[in-house]
Amino acid sequence: MLYLLEVPYVGKYIPEKNDLYKLSRSKVDNFLNCQRCFYLDRRMGIGHPQGFPFNLNSAVDNLLKNEFDYYRNIKKPHPYIERLGLNAVPFEHENLDNWRNNFSGVVYQHERHKLHLFGAVDDIWIDLDSKELIVVDYKATSKNGEINLDADWQIGYKRQMEFYQYLLRNNGFNVSNTGYFVYCNGRRKKQMFDEKLEFDISLLDYTGDDSWIEKTLSELICLLRQENIPSHNQNCDYCRYQIETANYS
Repeated sequence: MLYLLEVPYVGKYIPEKNDLYKLSRSKVDNFLNCQRCFYLDRRMGIGHPQGFPFNLNSAVDNLLKNEFDYYRNIKKPHPYIERLGLNAVPFEHENLDNWRNNFSGVVYQHERHKLHLFGAVDDIWIDLDSKELIVVDYKATSKNGEINLDADWQIGYKRQMEFYQYLLRNNGFNVSNTGYFVYCNGRRKKQMFDEKLEFDISLLDYTGDDSWIEKTLSELICLLRQENIPSHNQNCDYCRYQIETANYS
């Protein structure tokens, strides 16, 4: 589906403006984690301290993209896809580079809420039988034991995939509920480093449900339009730090 995009504004949210406001997938996730921190960031312009980039994870992402692009160009399934038993190949589209760019991503302009929503996918495959798009996300770690999606904190990974599915659906694509995590686990027990990291690859399927997103966006906009800063969230590390250090000021 091709359509002209309205240019959104960025920075602090201004309730009086009727223009589209640019909001990333990660900011929506921040709202779900802590409404106070989200409000301070998007309404007041007071964001979290910047963390350090995970450069090794970025390197794994880039190498996987290069590898899947090779199979995309020759129009054949990657061996990981064959391992899953899928009749699928990496998806080709003229906007794929934009969709994988952190500053552009897949875009959906939500007119009712006046939001320019976006998120950068790692990859997309297409099922050659159903013609559905399959969202794929790369993850890198190094741990002993089984690789799975069972930890409480991994709810963020699941919401991430569901948000990408939501964005693509709202661009007119037929999208499978099932996505895949290509999970790279760095081997720790090798005797020698030999100037290289080696990984075991796990392919984890996840059935997404994006039904939470519309309700969340409504709550998010209501919060941004109010004048009162939300109270501290006892489950938020940043809020607890503020509370515990306030006595020493």
